[in-house]
Amino acid sequence: MDIYLIKLILAHLIGDFFLQPDSWVKDKERKKLKSGKLYLHVAVHIVLIFVFFLSFNVWKIAFSIGVLHFIIDACKALFQTKKNARILFFVDQILHFSSIVLIWHLFYKGNLDISFLNNTKTWIVIAGALFLSMPTSIVMRVIIAKWIPENQPNSPQSLQNAGKYIGILERVLIFLFVLTNHFEAVGFLLAAKSIFRFGDLKEAHDIKLTEYVLIGTLLSFGIAIAIAMLTLQYIS
Repeated sequence: MDIYLIKLILAHLIGDFFLQPDSWVKDKERKKLKSGKLYLHVAVHIVLIFVFFLSFNVWKIAFSIGVLHFIIDACKALFQTKKNARILFFVDQILHFSSIVLIWHLFYKGNLDISFLNNTKTWIVIAGALFLSMPTSIVMRVIIAKWIPENQPNSPQSLQNAGKYIGILERVLIFLFVLTNHFEAVGFLLAAKSIFRFGDLKEAHDIKLTEYVLIGTLLSFGIAIAIAMLTLQYIS
């Protein structure tokens, strides 16, 4: 990757995540365009670009990114609500990184190498990872549906859909571990999950729940390893 693009990205990361206190964020959300912290935040980003490049000759780049950063943050402040705050956070960051790449391309004639998208192996890996997300969750739900234990009236409540997302994350991690030939990490992940679930199962005193968790865990790990090995076979 081009060193100029790396410097611009680092400047953004430090400015947005290290040098922007929560008080500034809340001030921008409350006062919108009247917030002095909004303009101070943009100024920090401009200064960081000068610091990373150690030159004032990049003033056009710094000013351009500063203007785009202000427009993006201003739009976010104007349209953000409690309901869309999480979505706008990711949209905001995507727009910031896109603007950085655009400025880098315009001033340094840089081009991102996306030739890997034309590689069959790339799409095989993507297909394997996607299959291990929602499709596998649905397949597992169908397989173990008849063993789902009934909820007890005094049983503790869990986060909504937490189990589904935990399963997706563990399968994707296993997928990456196997593709990178780190099978020991798969064992570590299984051991870590066993430790965290041991307390719950011990307190539950319910053999059906224990068996259900074991079936789900082993099925999830088994499918992930099988898909990873199959993917590895095709891309090798």
